[in-house]
Amino acid sequence: MSGAQPAKRNTHHAERDDYSEDRLGKAGRPKQPLTERTSSRSTPHGSRNHYNILTVPLIALLTLMRSHTPLVGLVPATLTPFNTKGELNLAAVEPHAESLARDGVTGVFVGGTTGEFSSLTLDERLALAARWAAVVKGTALRLVAHVGANCLTESKMLAARAQSLGADAIAAVAPSYFKPKSLDVLIAWCAELADSAPETPFYFYDIPSLTGVAFPMADFLEQAPARVPTLAGVKFTNPDLMTFQKLLRAGGGRFDVLFGMDEQLLAAVVLGARGAVGSGYNFAAPLYRRLLASASANDFATARTEQYRGVELVSLLMKYGYLSAAKEVMKLRGVDLGPVRLPHVTLSAEQSTAFRRELEAIRFSEMIK
Repeated sequence: MSGAQPAKRNTHHAERDDYSEDRLGKAGRPKQPLTERTSSRSTPHGSRNHYNILTVPLIALLTLMRSHTPLVGLVPATLTPFNTKGELNLAAVEPHAESLARDGVTGVFVGGTTGEFSSLTLDERLALAARWAAVVKGTALRLVAHVGANCLTESKMLAARAQSLGADAIAAVAPSYFKPKSLDVLIAWCAELADSAPETPFYFYDIPSLTGVAFPMADFLEQAPARVPTLAGVKFTNPDLMTFQKLLRAGGGRFDVLFGMDEQLLAAVVLGARGAVGSGYNFAAPLYRRLLASASANDFATARTEQYRGVELVSLLMKYGYLSAAKEVMKLRGVDLGPVRLPHVTLSAEQSTAFRRELEAIRFSEMIK
């Protein structure tokens, strides 16, 4: 990236502790990167050598696949940039990444719901992942590539490409047109997909409100590892906090459970969340980092205030159409990611003016200081 470069990748493993005073300063800035990790370019897991799964002893294979440092901190689910003609605008990825690096996030979740993946062609998804991989290479930002699709063959192609690009992990929603009829079928689908990227950690992306696929995720984490050896955890975009607690304890706490609802982040942190993936971290990471720092310092009065400011922001975005309003906020942050694609509708000039006026009313500029 041009201009001020984010810190180079650290080669130490992140400790499995909670958000703590020695990790977060008073302003929420890390005293050391939250991305402390073993470099995926230097560990056996991250090596881009090609292994024949039939010739590697099982124990060695499992060791190879499970060398993964959990994602700790904020991971923005990135918006996909388009130009005024609605075409993919890959030139906007670099300034977007620079903005995120300045905000101190941990990584990026590319090509997911916020990224309008279902409105992209396969070639566009491949190109988008490749551009993000090139931009974050050598930086502290970790790359999670979303590879879910209704077509399993396309998902496998995306997964294989993500591994070849050096992605830190892949994630996938369940197919949602022809839905899996049982948990066993869902696991079989995940197993075939994950096998296309056998060196790359796999997260199942649970978002039943959009996919209509709702199986007990605690049962998934109990049954899936035998068939999905690369399973690292779950991206849990689900308000069910009872299940969230079960997931945190599944397998003796060995799974990475990424919370996916910005408006409930504080509740998840209190329950034990260590990593979060959300669209709001594209443009309001400073707000949520203050929330995390306050919770770490046991200043829950401040943390609750920051969380409610996040609720006000989410409510306003939803009022105008979340993704189109989110892109308008990115313009205010100095990063023009263009319009949204149908069936989402880009804000009109009048709507944009009204939205910005309401942003001022909730003091958005103070949220991002």
